[in-house]
Amino acid sequence: MPLLFSMDTSLKDDTHSSHSQISEKKDVAYLEEVQSGGGQIHNDRIDPEVAKYASAKAIYIDQDTNKRLKRMIDKRVLLVMCVTYFLQSLDKATLSFSAIMGIQKDTGLVGQQYAWLSTCIYIGILFVEYPMNYIIQRVPIGKFLGFCIFCWAAVLCFHALCKNFVSLLVVRTLLGIFESACQPSFLVLSSMWYTKAENAMIITVSFSTIMLWFMMNGLQQIFGGLLAYAFTNITSGPLKSWQWLFLAYGIISVAWAVFVIWYLPDSPMRAKCFSEDDKKLMVERVRSNQTGLQNKKFRMDQAIEAFKDPQIYCYGLFQLFTTLPQSSIGAFANIIINGLGFSVLNTQLLAMVLGALIMGFPLSSAYLVRKYNQTIWTMIGFLIPSMIGTIVLMTVANTSASTRAGLLVAYYVILSFWGASTLTLTLLSKNVGGQTKKSIAVAINFFCWAAGNAIGPQVMQSKDAPRYFTGFAVHMGCYVCAIITLVFLRFHFVRQNKKKQAFLDSRENEVDKDLVHSFDDLTDRQNPNFMYIY
Repeated sequence: MPLLFSMDTSLKDDTHSSHSQISEKKDVAYLEEVQSGGGQIHNDRIDPEVAKYASAKAIYIDQDTNKRLKRMIDKRVLLVMCVTYFLQSLDKATLSFSAIMGIQKDTGLVGQQYAWLSTCIYIGILFVEYPMNYIIQRVPIGKFLGFCIFCWAAVLCFHALCKNFVSLLVVRTLLGIFESACQPSFLVLSSMWYTKAENAMIITVSFSTIMLWFMMNGLQQIFGGLLAYAFTNITSGPLKSWQWLFLAYGIISVAWAVFVIWYLPDSPMRAKCFSEDDKKLMVERVRSNQTGLQNKKFRMDQAIEAFKDPQIYCYGLFQLFTTLPQSSIGAFANIIINGLGFSVLNTQLLAMVLGALIMGFPLSSAYLVRKYNQTIWTMIGFLIPSMIGTIVLMTVANTSASTRAGLLVAYYVILSFWGASTLTLTLLSKNVGGQTKKSIAVAINFFCWAAGNAIGPQVMQSKDAPRYFTGFAVHMGCYVCAIITLVFLRFHFVRQNKKKQAFLDSRENEVDKDLVHSFDDLTDRQNPNFMYIY
């Protein structure tokens, strides 16, 4: 029987002593036997649906076939992820566009009430994040995602009926609850359908799957700016311009939800749109990930490992430190630009530049990762311009047309942190194995993401307008903490890889050259052949 690597806290006998090379004294390794045989894999660690389509050993897929399969997957999966994330970003950003279209006056918002309308979305997400992740792991993901899109689209339409702060607070919270299914679903879909390389960087002329749907934030800023500009010109009729904006986006999203339910496959194994032979090859495509494909069984050992693994907390902390300034800038983008002295219509147009930058920075970071194969150093590099831009906004007063232009450029430069934040989920998807462990890692990641988004708007106090000195000071602290977190994470990965390599060098029979155990529900620590990518 092949031997697979796992972790424990005790040493049973002398045969386990060699594992001290790969773990700390308090986290000693033991070997676990897993049986595999015949043409199919018979192992309780493999999901039954996956076992029907996975071969006992890796199957070679030639380059032309792989490209054909990827094109088929892109048309069915990547298309849905990109458009859905674009609509979600557009729906969520509608409040920012409507902020200078009269919604605050028409609904009687005062003080920090506007900021609370952004915060309440993420408070709702905080409460439902783990239940949502638990559900996503156990239901037909395509149908469930379509259902959630339909619900948040309906809620968006109801925004047009709101007359006061309380009604807006209710619909914004509901919007957050239903939208909380979006990113976790995409992370699962990306891991299920795409290889690590495709999830991590630019391959030939194709962009990373995760990077692409994150870039939809930028596209929505451009598209949303154009639509907001058009709707701002509506000055008469039964509805205000901001009410038309919410209704238009909501109706479009409802139609898209129906399409997703019909079009998006739940998994490679359940994809009726593909032939049986192609489904088997699609499963084989992701074998090299060594993170499993699907498993609905909850494993307590993986849950315990997740809460003991430093990398899980690093992902969460980095999300917190980048989404806090991100949400501040997102919610107050048009207000800040307008505060520099630009008109309402010009502000809507200038905000479109933000979209181009939000798309450009992730593309640049993905290119650098591909060229130099250094993800974490690249992330740190994209945080430094954000610090410089923030210092300029905090120290330079808006006294003339030239300083106004300079401050606008500095504000644009701050967005360079998008190049770092979009790489966070690629690190998580590449470096966390085991379905239970991954679900917990994703839940912690998005819990911190929601916390950062909830706190962000609150640091931009209305009394500090238009410069928001306190808010930008908090942003500076976040960038510094994010860099410290990344340096520690890289050190952790380097050390763990050295330990694993030492273990494999001493036990050549443990090297899984045929990737026999790639679909076993093993964590990154339990699998000695799993190497961290950083």
